[in-house]
Amino acid sequence: MAEKEFILQGFTTRTHADAVRELFDVEHIQRVILSVAFVSESGVQQLEAKIAPHATSTTVFAGIRNDITSHQGIGALLPLSKDLYVVDTGSRQVLFHPKLYLVRGAQRARMVIGSANLTLGGLNNNIEAGMLIDLDLGNVADKATVDAIESELDKLAGDFAANVLRINDAADIDALLATGRVVDEMAVTPPKPSGSSGTVGNADIVPRIKLKVVPLRRALKKAKAAAKVKPGKLPKQVAAAAGAAPAAVPAPMPIPQAAGVQYELVWESKPLTLRDLNIPDGGNTNKTGSMNLDKGLLPADVDHRHYFREEIFNQLQWSPTNTATTEEAHAKFHLVIKGISYGEFDLRIGHTIGTESRAYQQNNAMTRLSWGAVKLYVGNPDLKDRTLALFRDLADPTKFVLEID
Repeated sequence: MAEKEFILQGFTTRTHADAVRELFDVEHIQRVILSVAFVSESGVQQLEAKIAPHATSTTVFAGIRNDITSHQGIGALLPLSKDLYVVDTGSRQVLFHPKLYLVRGAQRARMVIGSANLTLGGLNNNIEAGMLIDLDLGNVADKATVDAIESELDKLAGDFAANVLRINDAADIDALLATGRVVDEMAVTPPKPSGSSGTVGNADIVPRIKLKVVPLRRALKKAKAAAKVKPGKLPKQVAAAAGAAPAAVPAPMPIPQAAGVQYELVWESKPLTLRDLNIPDGGNTNKTGSMNLDKGLLPADVDHRHYFREEIFNQLQWSPTNTATTEEAHAKFHLVIKGISYGEFDLRIGHTIGTESRAYQQNNAMTRLSWGAVKLYVGNPDLKDRTLALFRDLADPTKFVLEID
């Protein structure tokens, strides 16, 4: 008879990642099925060590055309599955939404069914509910349940051939991206505000919920330097995305830019400190009015001392200041805090020139963002330990979005 365990991720310390990994403890694994709505690379990374030894027995169904499933996520699943299918309903109003993880052994089968997608949020960070069910295949009812699950899912590709599409290689995934049916995790839509506010100050006092699961952060990849763009023209990679799918090139294959995507994530901070937020945290601490743009969550091989000036803000008009060692530029930044838009601000960026200074030798931040009028919004202790994300406009690399969440 089946044994069941209820999982309430976030409100308890039990995560769906832990539960799904435990599915693979059954002996003599014969079949693995994953059926999820959303897939991200960081989600796949939570399970890949368990799935990889059983790749030749693994079938995956993943929803697409949902603005969440990514090129990177499907790409990460390709070597982990014998049969990889994406489910495209042909409509943004109808989603492929079942979340089921099944591992069948010779004598027992285990499955997790509930709300958890194959994403970092679904498996760890979000509040999710699900059931871990352990089934005895020697029990007629338990075996019938597992057989029915396999039978129904195995029929999908035949019964809905126009919508359940087999992925055979990287070119198939690139074609999905070029037609906008999956997203590029490095080129994303900016935060979608739930509302707007013209209120100056700390009107939003709702604290971030404190869950019992330690949140995980996905790895951030380096953004490329922006190319010069003439007024009124789109960058080549954005304009090309509206046309035919890009031709195949030798591996490693660069990810083509998705049509309609306007922003790319170029930096994320570590948990914000009171100093970052321009809040004095001691009697000898003064407000600096700025935030250092440091390593944050950038990959280890990215030198943050050069990254912002040469890669991210390279298209701004830089000019010397009244000191010989610094220069400055201004850019437009749209501010979003906890999903609420506070409008666009013209902010100053300062950069320290040269490689001989003690600060440079100690790998300190060379670039700083001055808060200006934004300090009236960010000077909120509730924002401590949240993260700041910086997005760059792909069509106009002199405009940016700042999101604190």
